[in-house]
Amino acid sequence: MKKLKLTVACGRYDRTQPLIDGRVEPEGVDLTFIPLRPGETFWRMLNHGEFDASEMSLSSYTILRSEGDTRFIAIPVFPSRVFRHSAVYLRTESKIEKPQDLKGKRVGVADYQMTAAVWVRGFLMRDYGVGPEDITWVIGRPIRTIRPPEGLKCEFMSPQTTLETMLERGEIDALASVMIPKTLGTTTRRLFADPRRVELEYYKKTGIFPIMHTFVLKTRLYEENPWLAVSFYRAFCRARDIAYYWMHDTDALTVGLPWVIDEVEEMRKIFGPQIWDYSIEGSRPTLEALVSHLDEQRLTRRRMRIEELFVPNIGPGLAEYLRATAEE
Repeated sequence: MKKLKLTVACGRYDRTQPLIDGRVEPEGVDLTFIPLRPGETFWRMLNHGEFDASEMSLSSYTILRSEGDTRFIAIPVFPSRVFRHSAVYLRTESKIEKPQDLKGKRVGVADYQMTAAVWVRGFLMRDYGVGPEDITWVIGRPIRTIRPPEGLKCEFMSPQTTLETMLERGEIDALASVMIPKTLGTTTRRLFADPRRVELEYYKKTGIFPIMHTFVLKTRLYEENPWLAVSFYRAFCRARDIAYYWMHDTDALTVGLPWVIDEVEEMRKIFGPQIWDYSIEGSRPTLEALVSHLDEQRLTRRRMRIEELFVPNIGPGLAEYLRATAEE
């Protein structure tokens, strides 16, 4: 079979490195892998469709699908998953001590629709009773401009400043950010003093390990070559499994952390053998929570069904088969 020449943009992670260096090749694909930071990838794909396939913000993708924009279709691969209780920052001297204190305050967010912000608003509303309408949102430089839902208090940041600077000057009361402020530990602190404890309790209570990004193909490409979805899915699963195999190698540590072996083993006790799950069924509590948050926050036109977001030819059977036959 003649290989398809395809260009993919995705982050450089331990779980994608085998695709970057060629240890894993998607069957039937002559792959050009362009490792880019997420923001650049999303901008170029959403606004210009520059790649055949790419990493994609799960919230942006779900919003597009709800609007009838079907340029892309996802496979159940999740390159980025991050707990976001640790992503809310305050000035050190702030009198805000608990999430409920954010009511009536000004909170900065780079992009109102970004997945991290969706998760933050989700736990604020469900666990602490702080709704989006209780806060004035100061929005930075969005990747894709949308009109915030009616009834919200929203402002846009001046292009002459940054949200981090606004926090330092006291022009906003808090910042929900995917990036750690440079001033953390000096003039900035986190809302949750012990975010790992809070996030672990959240996971044990809900089964949610927040997904930030998925992986999409151009729909036209998928419709012409449906086998591509399975090829990419198998390749991403294989690359992830290689990463975990080497991370758990006690011959010589491949990650520069003294107790990485203990950390992997501890995480397996919590998450099970598949810490970083690539499947709909294994990630269903997380996916259901995200589409629910997007609906409650009025970012999607309707509540989306999980199955309409992903290709139909990767079901539980394939995911289970790949888990059972994974090679070391």
